Amino acid sequence: MTTQEIVSRLWNLCNVLRDDGITYHQYVTELTYILFLKMARETGMEKHLPEEYRWDRLAGKSGLELKKFYKELLNHLGDECRGLVQQIYQGATSNIEEPKNLEKIVTSIDALDWYSAKEEGLGNLYEGLLEKNANEKKSGAGQYFTPRVLIDVMTRLTDPRPGELCNDPACGTFGFMIAADRHVKRKTNELHDLVAEESDFQQQRAFSGCELVHETHRLALMNALLHGIEGNILLGDTLSEIGRHMSGYDVVLTNPPFGTKKGGERATRDDFTFATGNKQLNFLQHIYRSLKADGRARAAVVLPDNVLFADGDGARIRLDLMEKCNLHTILRLPTGIFYAQGVKTNVLFFTRGSSDSGNTREVWFYDLRTNMPSFGKTNPLKEEHFAAFEAAYAAADRTAVQDERWSRYTREQIAEKGGSLDLGLIRDDSVLDYDDLPDPVAGAEETIARLEEAVDLLMGVVRELRTLEEK
Repeated sequence: MTTQEIVSRLWNLCNVLRDDGITYHQYVTELTYILFLKMARETGMEKHLPEEYRWDRLAGKSGLELKKFYKELLNHLGDECRGLVQQIYQGATSNIEEPKNLEKIVTSIDALDWYSAKEEGLGNLYEGLLEKNANEKKSGAGQYFTPRVLIDVMTRLTDPRPGELCNDPACGTFGFMIAADRHVKRKTNELHDLVAEESDFQQQRAFSGCELVHETHRLALMNALLHGIEGNILLGDTLSEIGRHMSGYDVVLTNPPFGTKKGGERATRDDFTFATGNKQLNFLQHIYRSLKADGRARAAVVLPDNVLFADGDGARIRLDLMEKCNLHTILRLPTGIFYAQGVKTNVLFFTRGSSDSGNTREVWFYDLRTNMPSFGKTNPLKEEHFAAFEAAYAAADRTAVQDERWSRYTREQIAEKGGSLDLGLIRDDSVLDYDDLPDPVAGAEETIARLEEAVDLLMGVVRELRTLEEK
């Protein structure tokens, strides 16, 4: 049985819970509680669990006894245990009311082909389940879910290396850091090329993150654990005081949440130079300030279009970014890759300078938006869609790249446009021929002339009617 088949079976178990009114997202969270116990048994990690609250004890019960024991288990693991186990189960409650439904889930999980699952990687299994949840619109989890292919492209181009500190300040279920870990392992032959001390660093310190939502944080912990990552994943708001201490990173990969903070409330951080209620601008400030000022630390960040052209603090933050960092590339992403309708996004690639001024001299843009097909669930974004962009990005001489989607703007040209970075979009072929379009001014004049003629005609009719009435 393949990982994909196991994921499908686990996902289909959600149908069992429909009568209990459980949402898809609640189901994944509930499944996390139960899967952790089973996976701990399969991976030899049960030593972290009290003997009386392990998988075999849960699987050996049924009916009302199972439901009562499950509730007791959740409370004990969340209140009495320590470390990662407590973090996963803290505040855990069950939404399953019908004992038969709980029993069906436990027996179904126990009957899966766990040998095959271990062969393919339990982390891949769990990641597949999270992606399934994000792809299900009804779950609400995928509104700003970053497509796996985009995560992989951003990771490849930032190229995390062994010994570097990587961070995602808005980590969700930890997808970017999982990809960064996978990238490093490929480069180092699954860490066999590293000495024990370096291997410990990669496992325990190299990858970290912060997540605001408790339930999502729980999923991130589980995802990291199943991929062999023990890095620090904070529960909290990066834009609050907790974020002040998140710094000194070599690589930042992230897709911060969109929107304003609590209806426009400003971030509670007092170390930001520019105070604004725009979440993305605050995250951007945090990110470039969190990088090491060594000329090598780098970031790739998904941000909406408004960050490129916002006035006031937006313009000042962009200027500060271009002074402190080399903002070398902006990828204009296609629409439709996020489930929120109309969201237009970009990836900003930049490197922190060793000084705080004059680091950006020019910005290269790649337009992957204009004249592109409509992407979505039925037409997903694929790796081949990024091939030309990656080739241009990696070119030794960017000026030699022959691609109409690839363009350059100097700092002087950007300044002439008022500091806006809403640039680099090519001609839209949906407008068939720009030269043949009617002159809007001439068209307006013609319309006015016709209206005046109609008014004159109407007034003439009115005058004739009045003359007849008088007679």
